[in-house]
Amino acid sequence: MTTSRRSELIGYALAATAAVLFSAKAILAKFLYRHGIDPITLMTLRMGLALPVFATVAAVETWRARRRGHRLDAADWRQIGLLGFVGYYISSYLDFRGLTHIAAALERLILFLTPTLVLLLTVLLYRRPVPRRQRIALAISYAGTVLVFVEHLRFDAGNVWLGSALVFGAALAYSIYLVQSGEIVQRVGSLRLVSWVMLVSSACCLVHYALVHPLRDLAQPLPVLQLSLVNALACTVAPVFLTMFAIVRIGAGRASQLSMLGPVSLLFLGHWLLDERISAVQLAGTAVVLVGIGVLTASRREAGPEGKGL
Repeated sequence: MTTSRRSELIGYALAATAAVLFSAKAILAKFLYRHGIDPITLMTLRMGLALPVFATVAAVETWRARRRGHRLDAADWRQIGLLGFVGYYISSYLDFRGLTHIAAALERLILFLTPTLVLLLTVLLYRRPVPRRQRIALAISYAGTVLVFVEHLRFDAGNVWLGSALVFGAALAYSIYLVQSGEIVQRVGSLRLVSWVMLVSSACCLVHYALVHPLRDLAQPLPVLQLSLVNALACTVAPVFLTMFAIVRIGAGRASQLSMLGPVSLLFLGHWLLDERISAVQLAGTAVVLVGIGVLTASRREAGPEGKGL
């Protein structure tokens, strides 16, 4: 086996692992909710425990950038603040709030519509036409999501409409983050940008928590802290960096393709760990969404340099 082939296979493994780990945060959230904590407590523990890692990376990358003369100006800091607020604080809060109402598998499937939302936002903001193949991809993706959504309405108790709307709002907020971060990442660098954005999000979580809970309540029971540490390191820090390492080896296009493993793995993880039911309709709906995203990402790759900006 050649060195390049070995590096490529490692890249595939890293991207697949990142997709599964990131999706598993929904499973951990469900376990944490059994201990009676609310979404903002879950978020604050998650971001607070991940904060030292991102702070270290931000400090190192900022030092390296300053040595090269690449300093951030006031406009950069404002945009980083906005990205941290919308992309990780608002998006995560809506996501974890939605998980109190719907199954983890449905949550992940809705979040998997993010690429289609990025496309729609790009069309609205930059007035780009939508090619026929991409319109077909959008129709397929949303048809699959509606199929699974209707299935959950039939069998799930609770506020499925509310939970789904909250998670869709989370996907929309994260899509805004992706669209808006496209320009600044070229100036700031991916590692430095994501680290500072995560620090802003952590600060937002802490302020939110302090407004609704005494800070002393962060001293949660040991099982909550253990699960939160796993959530912070395995489902937040690890996927961020594993994805970056994968992109270096196989490129962003192929790395994003492997993110399709996320909702599929969560469907079975939810059944195994949370006793969530799996029906033929859910499997069919998930397959339809994956086909739609596959068509969308394939069309983006074929679109050349312009398509990569979507």
